[in-house]
Amino acid sequence: MKIAMIGTGYVGLVSGVCFSDFGHDVVCVDKDPKKIDMLERGEVPIYEPGLDALMAKNVEAGRLSFTLDLASAIEGAEAVFIAVGTPTRRGDGHADLTYVMAAATEIAEMAKDYVVVVTKSTVPVGTNRQVKQTIKKANPTLEFDVASNPEFLREGAAIDDFMRPDRVVAGVQSDKAADVMNELYRPLSLRDFPVVVTDLESAEMIKYAANAFLATKITFINEIAALCEKVGADVKQVSKGMGMDGRIGDKFLHAGPGYGGSCFPKDTKALARIGQEHAVPMQITETVITVNEEIKRRMITKLEDLCGGSFNGKTIAMLGVTFKPDTDDMRDAPALTIVPALVGGGAKVRVCDPQGQHEGEALLPGVHWIEDPYKAAQNADLVVVLTEWNEFRGLNLKKLANKMAVPHMADLRNVYSVKDAKRAGFEAYDSIGRMGFMKD
Repeated sequence: MKIAMIGTGYVGLVSGVCFSDFGHDVVCVDKDPKKIDMLERGEVPIYEPGLDALMAKNVEAGRLSFTLDLASAIEGAEAVFIAVGTPTRRGDGHADLTYVMAAATEIAEMAKDYVVVVTKSTVPVGTNRQVKQTIKKANPTLEFDVASNPEFLREGAAIDDFMRPDRVVAGVQSDKAADVMNELYRPLSLRDFPVVVTDLESAEMIKYAANAFLATKITFINEIAALCEKVGADVKQVSKGMGMDGRIGDKFLHAGPGYGGSCFPKDTKALARIGQEHAVPMQITETVITVNEEIKRRMITKLEDLCGGSFNGKTIAMLGVTFKPDTDDMRDAPALTIVPALVGGGAKVRVCDPQGQHEGEALLPGVHWIEDPYKAAQNADLVVVLTEWNEFRGLNLKKLANKMAVPHMADLRNVYSVKDAKRAGFEAYDSIGRMGFMKD
């Protein structure tokens, strides 16, 4: 099948590359000439492990190309995917559909033959019906269907998620559209990965409900972690015991400094807004949003205590600032709350992150970027493990402590243990949901 993918951001590019690896002919379209130039040179504008090699393989095979010309991309395409951004709209928390509707209008103006317009972007319930009306208005004679195909890609593991998904969700209104969607994902069906075909509204809701539930699970264990610190329990043991219950499961029960990224913050806010508009308040989701922000601020207090009550004049080494490892994504990362508080409090902050500098330089002014974690810790008063990159999981803690002026550590991802820290010579250590120590 020929596919046009509108948008070469995270979702569009990963999806386009993976569809081409299924054997489909894929043309990825974007309005940004610089991005298209990069892609045509074989350069990937985002960091996602394995994406560059898979992209090069399919470009070489002639199944994948990039263009600024939407008309040529749509010509002969059986499916046109809308994979543009839906950022949180200022003022009301709703998803901004400006780019989605603009793409729908352009498709209507340029399409000549029957096509299935597939919304890959995360959009509020009812959006696909709006897309249908927009296309009808712009081109009343066009024969087309709309479909909702939400993505469930984890940054850092997106290729595996696309190739080996828990499920594919396809919302449709006609058998013809269902046939197209099933053909698109036939390589997965042949390997018994489930393709769930449903109505438009259910497909749209599945995406929001899934992300809100996962955000709730993360926030719940973070609240339990705060209580563990007060009562002397170990949240890692609590999580392990909880996760063994098949009704709960062990995923997303890792305590930390709060969720971030491109999906959970945006989607929880959008779901809360949808509930408000339909007079069905999403009270659990609204509370999750509030508590997650409180958790990030609680981390600042934790760090302040390790600095003797003040950041002023302290040197702090921050290991990791992306919202999770194996990505360069800084969107809504806990670092964007924590690091400015340190700088604003008078601290000299050194940041070490394998992929975060490109995005982080503009988002975290006033910090010093250092590639080596041991150099970042030289004469520091505190080292903070904020993102659990593999590079930070196996540090020589004794070497790290010996380089510091004041060997204090805040392990906000529970990578190490009190025993590890004491043996290495740290004088103070704190983590999430576990008892730390402070040398008298």
